[in-house]
Amino acid sequence: VQLQASGGGLVQAGDSLRLSCAASGRSFSSYNMAWFRQAPGKEREFVAAINWRGVSTNYADSVKGRFTISRDNAKNTMYLQMNSLKPEDTAVYYCAAGGDLYDTNWRYWGKGTLVTVSS
Repeated sequence: VQLQASGGGLVQAGDSLRLSCAASGRSFSSYNMAWFRQAPGKEREFVAAINWRGVSTNYADSVKGRFTISRDNAKNTMYLQMNSLKPEDTAVYYCAAGGDLYDTNWRYWGKGTLVTVSS
């Protein structure tokens, strides 16, 4: 499966932003999906994951209560709604497919989209 993240941009602290991850291939609905991010000078970190049915989710503590992951299997698309953004959320955000909700090893990765949050 091929993945493409979009929706990044420059926002101010407290603003909201929604990222999308479009997937190609017929088997999208069979894959668990996830978002990761990598801030400048830091290692890539897990953000959120959702199972193939869209029923189970997992979030990093740093985004719980602010970010919501969802998916639309009919549109082969996954989303990340980000509210109450903070400067520390600034990073390149990547979507991934084919892994476990509680693991960092994912099979497929897309190109990232940059989110910049100004204070």
